[in-house]
Amino acid sequence: MSAPLSDIAIARQARKAPITQVASRLAIPEEAVIPYGRDKAKIDGAFLRSIEDRPAGRLILVTAINPTPAGEGKTTTTVGLGDGLSRIGKRVAIALREPSLGPCFGQKGGAAGGGYAQVVPMEDINLHFTGDFHAITAAHNLLAAMVDNHIHWGNALGIDPRRVLWRRVVDMNDRALRDIVQSLGGPANGLPRESGFDITVASEVMAILCLARDLEDLEARLGRIVVAERADRSFVTARDLKADGAMAALLRDAMMPNLVQTLENTPAFVHGGPFANIAHGCNSVAATRAALRLADYVVTEAGFGADLGAEKFFDIKCRQAGLKPDATVVVATVRALKMNGGVARAELGREDVDAVRRGAANLRRHVENCLGFGVPVIVAINHFTSDTQAEIGAVREAAAASGVEAVLCRHWAEGSAGIVELAEKVAALADGGTARFHPLYGDALPLREKIEAVVRRIYRGAAVSIDPPVLRTLDRYAEAGFADLPVCMAKTPYSFSTDPSLLGAPEGHAVHVREVRLSAGAGFVVAICGDVLTMPGLPRVPAAESIRLDEEGRVEGLF
Repeated sequence: MSAPLSDIAIARQARKAPITQVASRLAIPEEAVIPYGRDKAKIDGAFLRSIEDRPAGRLILVTAINPTPAGEGKTTTTVGLGDGLSRIGKRVAIALREPSLGPCFGQKGGAAGGGYAQVVPMEDINLHFTGDFHAITAAHNLLAAMVDNHIHWGNALGIDPRRVLWRRVVDMNDRALRDIVQSLGGPANGLPRESGFDITVASEVMAILCLARDLEDLEARLGRIVVAERADRSFVTARDLKADGAMAALLRDAMMPNLVQTLENTPAFVHGGPFANIAHGCNSVAATRAALRLADYVVTEAGFGADLGAEKFFDIKCRQAGLKPDATVVVATVRALKMNGGVARAELGREDVDAVRRGAANLRRHVENCLGFGVPVIVAINHFTSDTQAEIGAVREAAAASGVEAVLCRHWAEGSAGIVELAEKVAALADGGTARFHPLYGDALPLREKIEAVVRRIYRGAAVSIDPPVLRTLDRYAEAGFADLPVCMAKTPYSFSTDPSLLGAPEGHAVHVREVRLSAGAGFVVAICGDVLTMPGLPRVPAAESIRLDEEGRVEGLF
């Protein structure tokens, strides 16, 4: 048997439709399509404003169990489900995040799907795409430059140089930039101080772009960014520095959603890309709202497992944007459940039904958590050729024990033909009118109690420990008028706990909150737990070592 084609080889065989033709499937007029080459485009903001009063379609969230090295295929399933709904005659749009260059060149790879369930042009989407991330990086670093420039020229706002909160960003995994000393070389270069870099997808500017409804909302949110504190601990904002207008100008084009297509020409909005462990992990509100007014069904995803991505989708994105999801798909693989059941990666090819049953505790926990938001759930079993009928049966049994159905999906190998059953059942679930969505907690709950609600009800932890200085910071946020904000929990994606090695469905653990950060413009408070990093590093053998150009100048090695 010949080896399967690589993702990029499959993508190159795609018969892409002209992007205006893809747009026409959603009745987007040609004059509203701003092409970036032949196969990608932005959609004009004026057109999007003109359709705001249209009724919304059905919103379907795709989430997953905790990620493992065995792979889950959440994006692949999102793309496959969109193609499957199109195959059964539904008017559908997909809404995804843009990939970050850091993971593309690191260990995780790209985020355009895989096999025969991909969005294309895959290499463009995974690299520079339409330049959105470059614009976000520029806007973020412009603000950083204006902070230091203000201090250099007399510091009229009284910024305490020891309490500058705004770090710089770069869209790359670069551990050497986590902690730096800047402005060395004498007075002409500014006041020396400790600082550092985060990865662009962790930037509050990224989160703001993804949560803003339009350009006016974008600029207002940018102005609310807290960049520093004064000696009396009062906040200095981007508006105080008069940086918000220029930042919005840099982000004008980036604010317009990007339109591409799947291998089967299903329209896909790919826009925005905040991380789900250190940000809220969802594509842009602008793209999701546009898709809901242009399609009868919208399939979107949230990053990492449901304990991070889905919780933030429900508690942050849906809360702020007024979205009401109609169905949730939880993706699982036999292989990943076996890892959760204690099987080593090298042994995953062997049948082990008992390990599937043990590991299925992770699946059941995620299903029960998602049901707790009032949205009906179905499980997608992303098929691998090594899966046995007995193992698949064990997954179905685990799903049934939580009161939901599990459907086997072969979209990676077969495209839309391999996911028709799931598409039919998801459409019926979304049309059933049983969704009664509600967030986990109310706005009025104190910030500390919001953190405790997530820990106890989603992570099933027994205790939350917060250092006294962090508690005082939470109190200051509340006193400054930010008590109503939701919390954005930053922790490892690999476990319900803060220990990435604790797989399955742990209970009774303690979660330590070591730092909190105010994202006043994005509209949430970040609680950093455990050892989570805001600037990843490259692995021992980064994916970048295998990426190159072939003799025809085409990119090779992306996955």
